[in-house]
Amino acid sequence: MKADAPGAVLKRERVRDFILDLIESHRPGDAIPSERSLCARLGVSRPTLRAAVDELVAAGLLVREHGRGMFVAPEKITQELVSGQQAMTVPQASGTWSSRLLEFTTIPAGARVGRKLRISPAAEIVYVARLRQVDGAPMAIEHLHIRADLVPTLSAQELEAGDLYEHLREQHGVHVQEAVQAIEPTVVTRAEAELLDVPELSPALLFERLTSDTTGQPVEYVHSIYRGDRYRIVSRLTLGPSAAVPQARLGHHPGIPPGDFAHRDTIASSTRGDIQSAP
Repeated sequence: MKADAPGAVLKRERVRDFILDLIESHRPGDAIPSERSLCARLGVSRPTLRAAVDELVAAGLLVREHGRGMFVAPEKITQELVSGQQAMTVPQASGTWSSRLLEFTTIPAGARVGRKLRISPAAEIVYVARLRQVDGAPMAIEHLHIRADLVPTLSAQELEAGDLYEHLREQHGVHVQEAVQAIEPTVVTRAEAELLDVPELSPALLFERLTSDTTGQPVEYVHSIYRGDRYRIVSRLTLGPSAAVPQARLGHHPGIPPGDFAHRDTIASSTRGDIQSAP
Protein backbone atom coordinates (compact mmCIF):
# COMPACT_ATOMS: atom_id res chain seq x y z
CA MET A 1 0.00 0.00 0.00
CA LYS A 2 3.04 2.29 0.09
CA ALA A 3 3.39 5.00 -2.52
CA ASP A 4 6.69 6.58 -3.60
CA ALA A 5 5.13 10.02 -4.17
CA PRO A 6 1.68 11.42 -3.45
CA GLY A 7 -0.70 11.72 -6.38
CA ALA A 8 -2.77 14.77 -7.24
CA VAL A 9 -5.75 13.69 -5.14
CA LEU A 10 -3.63 13.01 -2.06
CA LYS A 11 -1.69 16.27 -2.46
CA ARG A 12 -4.93 18.29 -2.50
CA GLU A 13 -6.14 16.27 0.49
CA ARG A 14 -3.03 17.05 2.53
CA VAL A 15 -3.22 20.76 1.72
CA ARG A 16 -6.91 20.81 2.65
CA ASP A 17 -6.23 18.97 5.91
CA PHE A 18 -3.45 21.37 6.86
CA ILE A 19 -5.63 24.44 6.34
CA LEU A 20 -8.56 22.79 8.16
CA ASP A 21 -6.21 22.10 11.06
CA LEU A 22 -5.35 25.82 11.13
CA ILE A 23 -9.04 26.71 11.09
CA GLU A 24 -9.91 24.28 13.89
CA SER A 25 -7.05 25.55 16.07
CA HIS A 26 -8.14 29.19 15.74
CA ARG A 27 -11.21 31.13 16.77
CA PRO A 28 -13.72 32.79 14.40
CA GLY A 29 -12.24 36.04 13.10
CA ASP A 30 -8.61 34.96 13.61
CA ALA A 31 -6.26 35.49 10.67
CA ILE A 32 -4.44 32.60 9.04
CA PRO A 33 -1.13 32.83 7.13
CA SER A 34 -1.06 34.25 3.61
CA GLU A 35 -1.24 32.07 0.52
CA ARG A 36 2.43 32.81 -0.22
CA SER A 37 3.61 31.67 3.21
CA LEU A 38 1.38 28.59 3.09
CA CYS A 39 2.80 27.63 -0.32
CA ALA A 40 6.34 27.90 1.04
CA ARG A 41 5.49 25.95 4.18
CA LEU A 42 3.68 23.13 2.34
CA GLY A 43 5.90 23.03 -0.74
CA VAL A 44 3.01 23.29 -3.20
CA SER A 45 2.22 25.56 -6.11
CA ARG A 46 0.01 28.65 -5.81
CA PRO A 47 -2.79 27.11 -7.94
CA THR A 48 -2.88 23.98 -5.73
CA LEU A 49 -3.04 26.08 -2.56
CA ARG A 50 -5.59 28.49 -4.00
CA ALA A 51 -7.87 25.62 -5.10
CA ALA A 52 -7.98 24.36 -1.50
CA VAL A 53 -8.59 27.86 -0.14
CA ASP A 54 -11.35 28.49 -2.71
CA GLU A 55 -13.05 25.27 -1.62
CA LEU A 56 -12.97 26.28 2.06
CA VAL A 57 -14.20 29.80 1.28
CA ALA A 58 -17.10 28.34 -0.71
CA ALA A 59 -17.86 25.99 2.18
CA GLY A 60 -18.10 28.95 4.55
CA LEU A 61 -15.06 28.00 6.65
CA LEU A 62 -12.76 30.80 5.53
CA VAL A 63 -13.39 34.46 4.69
CA ARG A 64 -11.24 36.48 2.26
CA GLU A 65 -11.00 40.22 2.81
CA HIS A 66 -9.41 42.22 0.00
CA GLY A 67 -6.18 43.82 1.13
CA ARG A 68 -6.33 42.23 4.59
CA GLY A 69 -5.97 38.48 4.09
CA MET A 70 -7.82 35.34 5.13
CA PHE A 71 -9.75 34.80 8.33
CA VAL A 72 -11.58 31.99 10.08
CA ALA A 73 -15.29 32.31 9.28
CA PRO A 74 -18.00 32.74 11.95
CA GLU A 75 -19.33 29.53 13.48
CA LYS A 76 -22.16 27.80 11.65
CA ILE A 77 -25.61 27.31 13.10
CA THR A 78 -26.17 23.60 13.78
CA GLN A 79 -29.47 21.72 13.47
CA GLU A 80 -29.78 18.09 14.54
CA LEU A 81 -31.34 15.82 11.92
CA VAL A 82 -31.80 12.76 14.14
CA SER A 83 -31.36 12.40 17.88
CA GLY A 84 -27.94 11.06 18.80
CA GLN A 85 -29.59 8.60 21.19
CA GLN A 86 -31.73 6.96 18.51
CA ALA A 87 -30.19 3.97 16.78
CA MET A 88 -31.27 2.96 13.31
CA THR A 89 -30.42 0.32 10.79
CA VAL A 90 -29.45 1.36 7.28
CA PRO A 91 -31.71 0.23 4.44
CA GLN A 92 -30.51 -0.57 0.97
CA ALA A 93 -30.46 2.06 -1.77
CA SER A 94 -31.80 1.74 -5.28
CA GLY A 95 -29.45 1.24 -8.21
CA THR A 96 -26.23 -0.71 -8.57
CA TRP A 97 -23.35 0.87 -6.65
CA SER A 98 -19.71 0.35 -7.60
CA SER A 99 -16.35 1.92 -6.76
CA ARG A 100 -13.32 3.00 -8.77
CA LEU A 101 -10.08 3.52 -6.86
CA LEU A 102 -8.35 6.85 -7.40
CA GLU A 103 -5.62 6.48 -4.75
CA PHE A 104 -4.71 3.82 -2.20
CA THR A 105 -1.69 4.21 0.06
CA THR A 106 -0.40 4.22 3.63
CA ILE A 107 0.64 7.56 5.12
CA PRO A 108 1.13 9.19 8.56
CA ALA A 109 -2.18 10.35 10.03
CA GLY A 110 -1.12 13.95 10.53
CA ALA A 111 -2.41 16.25 13.25
CA ARG A 112 -6.03 16.67 12.20
CA VAL A 113 -6.87 13.08 11.23
CA GLY A 114 -4.84 11.83 14.18
CA ARG A 115 -7.02 13.83 16.58
CA LYS A 116 -10.17 12.45 15.03
CA LEU A 117 -8.97 8.85 15.21
CA ARG A 118 -7.35 9.40 18.64
CA ILE A 119 -3.93 8.24 17.44
CA SER A 120 -0.51 9.86 17.15
CA PRO A 121 0.06 12.14 14.13
CA ALA A 122 2.93 9.81 13.23
CA ALA A 123 0.74 6.67 13.36
CA GLU A 124 -0.02 5.18 9.98
CA ILE A 125 -3.42 5.26 8.32
CA VAL A 126 -4.70 3.77 5.10
CA TYR A 127 -5.75 6.62 2.82
CA VAL A 128 -8.23 5.77 0.08
CA ALA A 129 -9.81 8.01 -2.53
CA ARG A 130 -12.51 6.34 -4.58
CA LEU A 131 -15.18 7.36 -7.05
CA ARG A 132 -18.61 5.98 -6.13
CA GLN A 133 -20.87 5.20 -9.09
CA VAL A 134 -24.55 4.28 -9.41
CA ASP A 135 -25.52 2.29 -12.49
CA GLY A 136 -22.22 3.41 -14.01
CA ALA A 137 -22.79 7.14 -13.44
CA PRO A 138 -20.47 9.03 -11.03
CA MET A 139 -22.24 9.95 -7.79
CA ALA A 140 -19.63 10.79 -5.15
CA ILE A 141 -15.95 11.10 -4.31
CA GLU A 142 -14.98 9.49 -1.02
CA HIS A 143 -11.82 10.12 1.01
CA LEU A 144 -11.34 7.36 3.60
CA HIS A 145 -8.84 7.42 6.47
CA ILE A 146 -8.66 4.04 8.27
CA ARG A 147 -6.32 3.08 11.12
CA ALA A 148 -3.64 0.99 9.41
CA ASP A 149 -3.08 -1.24 12.44
CA LEU A 150 -6.65 -2.52 12.12
CA VAL A 151 -6.42 -3.45 8.41
CA PRO A 152 -2.83 -4.56 7.65
CA THR A 153 -3.99 -6.76 4.74
CA LEU A 154 -6.69 -4.50 3.27
CA SER A 155 -6.69 -4.97 -0.51
CA ALA A 156 -7.73 -2.93 -3.51
CA GLN A 157 -10.28 -5.61 -4.38
CA GLU A 158 -12.08 -5.07 -1.08
CA LEU A 159 -12.32 -1.34 -1.81
CA GLU A 160 -13.66 -1.80 -5.32
CA ALA A 161 -16.18 -4.61 -4.83
CA GLY A 162 -18.67 -5.57 -2.16
CA ASP A 163 -19.54 -3.92 1.13
CA LEU A 164 -16.50 -2.35 2.82
CA TYR A 165 -17.93 -2.73 6.34
CA GLU A 166 -18.70 -6.37 5.65
CA HIS A 167 -15.09 -6.83 4.53
CA LEU A 168 -13.89 -5.10 7.71
CA ARG A 169 -15.99 -7.44 9.83
CA GLU A 170 -15.32 -10.72 8.03
CA GLN A 171 -11.73 -10.25 6.82
CA HIS A 172 -10.25 -8.01 9.51
CA GLY A 173 -12.37 -8.60 12.63
CA VAL A 174 -13.40 -4.93 12.83
CA HIS A 175 -17.05 -4.49 13.91
CA VAL A 176 -18.33 -0.96 13.32
CA GLN A 177 -21.25 0.06 15.50
CA GLU A 178 -21.74 3.82 15.58
CA ALA A 179 -21.04 6.87 13.47
CA VAL A 180 -21.41 10.61 13.92
CA GLN A 181 -22.00 12.40 10.65
CA ALA A 182 -22.13 16.05 9.60
CA ILE A 183 -23.75 17.26 6.36
CA GLU A 184 -23.12 20.64 4.72
CA PRO A 185 -23.80 22.27 1.34
CA THR A 186 -20.76 23.03 -0.80
CA VAL A 187 -19.67 23.35 -4.42
CA VAL A 188 -17.32 21.16 -6.45
CA THR A 189 -13.82 22.17 -7.42
CA ARG A 190 -12.51 21.84 -10.97
CA ALA A 191 -10.85 18.49 -10.19
CA GLU A 192 -14.00 17.16 -8.48
CA ALA A 193 -16.16 18.40 -11.35
CA GLU A 194 -14.10 16.40 -13.85
CA LEU A 195 -14.52 13.21 -11.84
CA LEU A 196 -18.25 13.73 -11.20
CA ASP A 197 -18.99 14.88 -14.78
CA VAL A 198 -20.63 18.14 -13.67
CA PRO A 199 -19.75 21.82 -14.26
CA GLU A 200 -17.21 23.44 -11.94
CA LEU A 201 -18.81 25.09 -8.87
CA SER A 202 -21.91 22.89 -9.18
CA PRO A 203 -23.80 22.46 -5.88
CA ALA A 204 -22.88 19.40 -3.83
CA LEU A 205 -23.23 17.90 -0.37
CA LEU A 206 -20.23 17.46 1.91
CA PHE A 207 -20.48 14.52 4.32
CA GLU A 208 -18.03 14.03 7.20
CA ARG A 209 -18.30 10.84 9.22
CA LEU A 210 -16.39 9.39 12.18
CA THR A 211 -17.02 5.66 12.62
CA SER A 212 -16.38 3.76 15.86
CA ASP A 213 -16.28 0.06 16.72
CA THR A 214 -18.11 -1.82 19.47
CA THR A 215 -15.56 -0.63 22.06
CA GLY A 216 -16.04 3.03 21.15
CA GLN A 217 -12.62 3.29 19.47
CA PRO A 218 -12.59 5.38 16.26
CA VAL A 219 -11.93 3.22 13.23
CA GLU A 220 -12.41 5.44 10.21
CA TYR A 221 -12.79 9.10 9.28
CA VAL A 222 -14.46 9.82 5.94
CA HIS A 223 -15.33 12.94 4.04
CA SER A 224 -17.26 12.68 0.79
CA ILE A 225 -18.58 14.97 -1.92
CA TYR A 226 -21.97 13.95 -3.35
CA ARG A 227 -23.51 15.48 -6.47
CA GLY A 228 -26.19 17.97 -5.57
CA ASP A 229 -28.16 17.32 -8.75
CA ARG A 230 -28.46 13.57 -8.14
CA TYR A 231 -28.56 13.16 -4.36
CA ARG A 232 -31.14 14.14 -1.77
CA ILE A 233 -31.72 13.59 1.94
CA VAL A 234 -34.99 12.21 3.31
CA SER A 235 -35.75 12.41 7.05
CA ARG A 236 -38.42 10.66 9.07
CA LEU A 237 -39.73 12.87 11.89
CA THR A 238 -41.85 11.66 14.80
CA LEU A 239 -44.09 14.49 16.04
CA GLY A 240 -45.96 12.54 18.69
CA PRO A 241 -46.70 9.06 20.06
CA SER A 242 -47.98 6.59 17.50
CA ALA A 243 -48.38 2.87 16.95
CA ALA A 244 -45.40 1.03 15.55
CA VAL A 245 -45.57 0.82 11.76
CA PRO A 246 -43.22 -0.78 9.24
CA GLN A 247 -40.61 1.71 8.04
CA ALA A 248 -40.80 2.57 4.35
CA ARG A 249 -37.72 2.04 2.22
CA LEU A 250 -36.90 5.64 1.39
CA GLY A 251 -33.30 5.00 0.37
CA HIS A 252 -30.05 4.51 2.24
CA HIS A 253 -28.78 6.72 5.02
CA PRO A 254 -27.24 9.98 3.69
CA GLY A 255 -23.59 9.62 2.75
CA ILE A 256 -23.37 5.89 3.47
CA PRO A 257 -23.39 3.62 0.38
CA PRO A 258 -25.84 0.70 0.33
CA GLY A 259 -24.97 -2.27 2.47
CA ASP A 260 -22.66 -0.36 4.80
CA PHE A 261 -23.42 -1.04 8.48
CA ALA A 262 -25.37 -4.08 7.31
CA HIS A 263 -26.39 -7.14 9.34
CA ARG A 264 -26.03 -6.61 13.12
CA ASP A 265 -24.18 -3.29 12.95
CA THR A 266 -26.16 -0.10 13.57
CA ILE A 267 -25.54 3.59 13.28
CA ALA A 268 -26.49 6.55 15.42
CA SER A 269 -26.34 9.74 13.39
CA SER A 270 -26.58 13.44 14.08
CA THR A 271 -25.77 16.51 12.08
CA ARG A 272 -23.10 18.43 13.97
CA GLY A 273 -21.04 21.43 13.03
CA ASP A 274 -17.88 19.86 14.42
CA ILE A 275 -17.47 16.12 13.90
CA GLN A 276 -14.19 16.27 15.79
CA SER A 277 -16.13 16.37 19.04
CA ALA A 278 -17.41 12.84 18.43
CA PRO A 279 -16.24 10.23 20.97
